[in-house]
Amino acid sequence: MNAPTPFPQAETVHFQRAELSVILSLYGRFVAAGEWRDYGISSLREVAIFSVFRRTAEQPMYRIEKRPKMAAKQGIYAVIGMDGRILRRGHDLKTVLRVLERKLIRAVD
Repeated sequence: MNAPTPFPQAETVHFQRAELSVILSLYGRFVAAGEWRDYGISSLREVAIFSVFRRTAEQPMYRIEKRPKMAAKQGIYAVIGMDGRILRRGHDLKTVLRVLERKLIRAVD
């Protein structure tokens, strides 16, 4: 018989492999364009966060969040800017990430 653990493990939210593939594909294009340099992934009890940095020691430029509890409301995914504003929220990750893809497209002189 196993003894009960004094502190039950809380389930954490993680990005699935398919979600990370979509995010890292976008990240790679921004790295190739010289816009982004580093990223960090956090898996917490209620949210998984993919943070994007221009330089390692800075605050994240953008945070891509996955909040399963918001699935029935405004959407499970959100893109949040450096100032804390929600730039886009929705149920489909690719659709939500389009707000960042627009920033990659620039006018060519």
